[in-house]
This record gives sequence, C-alpha cells and structure tokens, in this order.
Amino acid sequence: MNLKHLNILEFPKILERLANHADFSASKELALALMPACHLPEILESQTETSEACRLLSVNPDVSIGGARDVRPLLDQARRSSVLLPTELLDIRQTLVAARNLERAITRLEDQFPRLADIAARIQECPGLIQEIGRCISDNGEVLDTASPDLARIRSELGIVHQRLLDRLNKIVQSSRNSPYLQETFVTQRQGRYVIPLRAEFKGRIQGIVHDQSASGATLFIEPLATVELNNRWRQLQLDEEEEVRRVLLALTDLVAEESGHIGWTIEALAELDLAFAKAKYADELGAVEPKCVRLESDAASRDLSQAGPVKLLAARHPLLDPESVVAVDVVFLPETFILVITGPNTGGKTVTLKTVGLLAAMAQAGLHIPAAEGSTLPLFDNIYADIGGEQSI
Repeated sequence: MNLKHLNILEFPKILERLANHADFSASKELALALMPACHLPEILESQTETSEACRLLSVNPDVSIGGARDVRPLLDQARRSSVLLPTELLDIRQTLVAARNLERAITRLEDQFPRLADIAARIQECPGLIQEIGRCISDNGEVLDTASPDLARIRSELGIVHQRLLDRLNKIVQSSRNSPYLQETFVTQRQGRYVIPLRAEFKGRIQGIVHDQSASGATLFIEPLATVELNNRWRQLQLDEEEEVRRVLLALTDLVAEESGHIGWTIEALAELDLAFAKAKYADELGAVEPKCVRLESDAASRDLSQAGPVKLLAARHPLLDPESVVAVDVVFLPETFILVITGPNTGGKTVTLKTVGLLAAMAQAGLHIPAAEGSTLPLFDNIYADIGGEQSI
C-alpha cells in the first residue's frame, strides 16, 4: 500500500487510536506499524483474530497481558553479561508469570478461540527462571538471605558485628568520664564509619580518628581507637555482602541470557495477543463489525455478482468523526459496477464519503473491524489511491 495515499485517508490516526488500547510498548509498536495486507488468507486470518478477541473479551473482560512489559532491552543487556538489577529481574519474572497465566487461560478455551490459542502456544513458560528469581529476590526488590549460603552467613555475621560495634560506642558516649568532652551523647556516621561528636576544645581527650567537623567547627566527629577494628570488620563484611549480592545477580543474569531466546518469543506472542485485544477494544469503541472480505477474479465472466457489486458498505460511519453526530452512509456498487461518481454541493459530505470508503477498506485489510452494519462486504484491493483536493482533513 502507498503510504502517501494512506496518509491522505488519515489511516495513521486510526493506528494511533488503536495503539491507545494496547497495554504495553511491544504491542503499541505493532499497532503503529500495522499496514493493510494484500493477500486474502492473511486478511481473513487477521480478521479472525480480531473476532475471536472480541468474543473472548465479551465473556471475560478481565483477560489481559497482566502487567507484562517489553523486557527485550534487558535480554540484550543479559547477553552482554551486564548485571541486571533486582527490579529488572522482577520485571522479567512478572512478564513470564503474566504470559504463563494468559497462555493457560486461552489454551483452556482452545476450541472456542483456535487462532488466539495458536499464538498463545508460542509462549515459553521458563519455569526454572521464574522459580529462581522468586527464590532469590523479594517482591520489593531485595536480594534474600536465602539466595546463597554465603550471603546468609555474611549477613548473620554482619548483624553480630554491627551490634557489637554499637554496644561499644554507646558504652563510650554514656561513660560519665567521657560525657564532659562530648557535644551530644549519640552515635552517628560519617564517610561510612560510626563516629561520636567530640567538642573541638577537647580534641585528644578521647583518642580517635577525625572524620569530619561541624559547620561551626565546634564539633569534631571522631572514630574512637577502641572501635576501629570493629568498624573495619563491619565495613569489610559490607563489602563482602555487596560482592556476594553481585555474584547472585550475575548468576541470575546469566540464566536470563540462557533463556533469552524463549523470553523473546514470549514477548512477541504477548504483543500479538495484546494487539488482538486492542483491535477488539477499538472495535467495541466504534461499534464495529467484521466485514466480509472477498477476492474478485480478474475475468469478469467468473465474478459472482448476483447479490451485489464489489463494494457493499451499509450504514458506514467515518471512524474519526464524533459517533454522536456522524451521518452514516450506504455505499453499494450494483452488479458489474466498478466506478461511482458522487456529485453535490460543497459541505454536502462528498469528501467524508470518499474517505470513509477508502479508510474502511484499509482498516478491513489491516484486520480491523469497520464501523458499519452487519453484511458489509469489501473486495481485496492491491492498492488504495486517494486524490483529494487540498488534502482536506476532516
């Protein structure tokens, strides 16, 4: 199809409205890239998807992709061994769980929705990856102690050392011998080390390392020498924890990389299913129906035109106009009629009628239902041309 003529007919605006009904970026991309097909089997298959989605949503309006996300950029990152963050791994898990749930819901109704079931069958469940991410990362994005034995050991020791450090520091600040030298009797942190606030004029009365001072210079924040070793051990354990968390995340990232092909297929299947749902929602918004699409043979003698000509649009409405005020039109070609001339005064609706016919033909061949009455029929067009004076926008 020629993009220039589709633009004249404002077909891209139809795609924008369709994309607004899509639930994630991958299906929005498909919606915005949708083009009219030129092969009848492809058109009929696409129309079947839309009709099945309409029926499915009518009996189960809550069916959806369930919060799935387009995680394909994360798959590229994983293949490069760039460590994924816990929240990114949760996005992948959530997407796989949503895909699994949708696949099972549609498969149970395979007899009623065979075309949608064919798409859903391409979803890969990846149960091992779902389980492993769930085992290692909590729902709020924290790496769990149970992610590895080493992490559990490090965190246990970290808690013990941290408590010992605080106990010793509190003992220092609460000592009656030290209280005259302290600005306040509390423990705080500076540069990742626990310190106590010493009055500047008593510098040296409590042996320690100065890490900071107050804006006025009246207070020095010192790390008592008596706690340096505990502070060092606490800090080392923090570094050990960070390294072990990174190792866990890298292992999960490698697992994502191994499954990246399956996840990519799943995203593609989800996008196709969500596009079908978007088409169904848009059809419902328009009050649209599935058109009958037919192929007209090139040999006039072989055409079956006993019922109607090549175009039969009943109560057709332009989809971009206000449905409350738009005037429906019948455009019916009589048998063996292939040219229609519309005449009339300015503002009489000629342009709207022309655009309605062209736009509905493009929509039908893109697998979209059309805002018209049941029984509307359109032939297969190899191309659609529009030459409208001033390229009027309606």
